[in-house]
Amino acid sequence: MASKKGNNEGSMGSKSKYRTMKSSQNIQKGSGTKNQKRENTLDIISKSRMNGTVNEIQISYKEKTSTSRASSINSSVDAAELLFNNWDEGTITLHESFKVLLLNNSNMVKGIYELSKGGITGTLVDIRILFATVLKSLSVGIILAHNHPSGKLQASEADIRLTKKIQKAAKLLDISVLDHLIIAPDGNYYSFADNHII
Repeated sequence: MASKKGNNEGSMGSKSKYRTMKSSQNIQKGSGTKNQKRENTLDIISKSRMNGTVNEIQISYKEKTSTSRASSINSSVDAAELLFNNWDEGTITLHESFKVLLLNNSNMVKGIYELSKGGITGTLVDIRILFATVLKSLSVGIILAHNHPSGKLQASEADIRLTKKIQKAAKLLDISVLDHLIIAPDGNYYSFADNHII
């Protein structure tokens, strides 16, 4: 397991706008049609650059099933059973996948989101996408999960490091990381919480 780790525009943009506006101001009026046209052109350019537009962002979350009818998670057994039943039987023995179980403040299930698909021995996890999903769904608790196609129920050092990293980020957002489960193809599981890693 691993986590993935913008180009800031400098001040040259504003300086070039300033130079354009200054040039138009320095052109003398009444010096001929050419100069007048040039002044108008520069003025239009400076205005169009200053009146830039940005994208409007809208965030929404829609529940197809009411949370009041959803399952309640009271133990690692509940979480593991739900996750295993929603895992793709055709790929659980082929490659690793990383999923997050989203919960409300009563530990009712809001949904399951598949964050990534990887190879035989690992999958890449971008915690920015993870928390974008958690925040968009207004979840207050999460349970992390990934499968081991080999059936080996043991947490690797990389698994533990990633879990600690997610825990640290979640704490800043008042989100509880309740557990991290490793799911085997036969339905057995390993719980970080039960083994006091979380």
